[in-house]
Amino acid sequence: MCIRYPIRTIWFCAGIVLLTSAASQQSVAQRTTWANSSKPKNVLFIAVDDLRVELGCYGQEHVLSPNIDKLASQGALFERAYCQQTVCNPSRASLLTGKSPDQLQVWDLPTHFRVHSPDVVTLPQLFKRHGYHTQCVGKIFHNWRQDEWKGDPVSWSVPSSLHYNSHGNDKPQVEGVLPPDLASGVGGTECRDVPDEAYFDGRVAVLASRVLRECAARKRPFFLAVGFWKPHTPFNAPKKYWDLYEREEIPLPDHLTPPRAVPNLAMTSARYRGGENSESLKEMHHGHLAAISYLDHQVGRLLTTLDELSLRDETVIVFFSDHGLHLGEHGLTRKTTVFELDAHVPMIIATPENTGGKRISGFAELLDLFPTLTELCGITNPDGLAGTSLVPLLKDPSRVTRRFALTQTPRPNYPRGKRPVHMGYSIRTDDWRYTEWRNFQTDQVVSRELYDHSSDPRETENLAGSRSDETSTKMLADQLQKLIVNRR
Repeated sequence: MCIRYPIRTIWFCAGIVLLTSAASQQSVAQRTTWANSSKPKNVLFIAVDDLRVELGCYGQEHVLSPNIDKLASQGALFERAYCQQTVCNPSRASLLTGKSPDQLQVWDLPTHFRVHSPDVVTLPQLFKRHGYHTQCVGKIFHNWRQDEWKGDPVSWSVPSSLHYNSHGNDKPQVEGVLPPDLASGVGGTECRDVPDEAYFDGRVAVLASRVLRECAARKRPFFLAVGFWKPHTPFNAPKKYWDLYEREEIPLPDHLTPPRAVPNLAMTSARYRGGENSESLKEMHHGHLAAISYLDHQVGRLLTTLDELSLRDETVIVFFSDHGLHLGEHGLTRKTTVFELDAHVPMIIATPENTGGKRISGFAELLDLFPTLTELCGITNPDGLAGTSLVPLLKDPSRVTRRFALTQTPRPNYPRGKRPVHMGYSIRTDDWRYTEWRNFQTDQVVSRELYDHSSDPRETENLAGSRSDETSTKMLADQLQKLIVNRR
């Protein structure tokens, strides 16, 4: 049975307004003071959607991701990076403002961060104030419905492009007859022999490469944010990416049931109902890998353009995913949990000074990207950032700058403009994942989870309440409370 998505007439505005007042640019440049005398670095900020830690460079040998792997070999790969909330809007709003979801009061998809924090300065907005040309191609901020806030115009030097739409609208656009769909459609899969540009991300890559050339021609530092829509569903990469994989050789999850003793609040209604070796599970994972390889190729096109322009030695490159994803594990599909698969994200930072494929095992959070990029580019931070610069880790990967990472998710998992009833706060340490589900109004803990990552990295057994782990639970509860207070 095929999953069909409504066809809407809206699509991105492909035109780009590149003109700004020369007088305004000069005024901004005159006000800019660089923290050092060296030439300011450009920033290429690459965001992807729903990519869990499943890439070749993270040791997943079944994944074909040569371009992202190459970027990791040229920069620093963060082995333990975590998002602040496991859904698009809160995660992106948090990392782009340097504030936690609780500080922003953003826990759902439709709420714009400026509703409760109208004067907050975003990361690209700060770079813009310091004389950078800032531009957005693709999905960076979320798809807010309010016209005055689409793309957060104040953050960018020119209007955003290809930034506003729905994943369900990612229908193949081709000339002539549309080739047949060779997939079953179950789980949002689609396999057609069409060019890359038939779908959103192929067009994002083409336009972003063009904009990159225009940015280079300006002879002015730039902050170019490129947001790819994959590997978010639907899994509809062109057929040539499906052909990269033999379906029977794709590894499938074998923990398709909820963790033992897991509280109901930890789960969602997005359940996987099939068996361990079902054709639907195989096709879903096949389509997911095809989407990753399709995404990887688009990232490669962008990085090739950067190299053709000889800008690698002048540019900081950031690559990250906003959160992870379940594909049958724990009996779940999609995200909005605080299990490891949803909270753990890939993150790579490549700078002119840091080359050689460093692997950083220390904890990092997406919140840390804001102060990291400002330090790398010699820009003074605004007050009140919740994250910590990762520059010390880039210089010395053996350093320990934080021992914990905090991720949260509300219940209901899509509050839709209302305050949550419950909030799950989860802390990840070297050996443990500890989670408290709290009444959001009273802060009372209503249930707990504890997973021993030294013996149970898949989080299949909730140990909370076990007498043997009382000491660990108390220590983690104390640390979690301190983090929650600091993030409010």
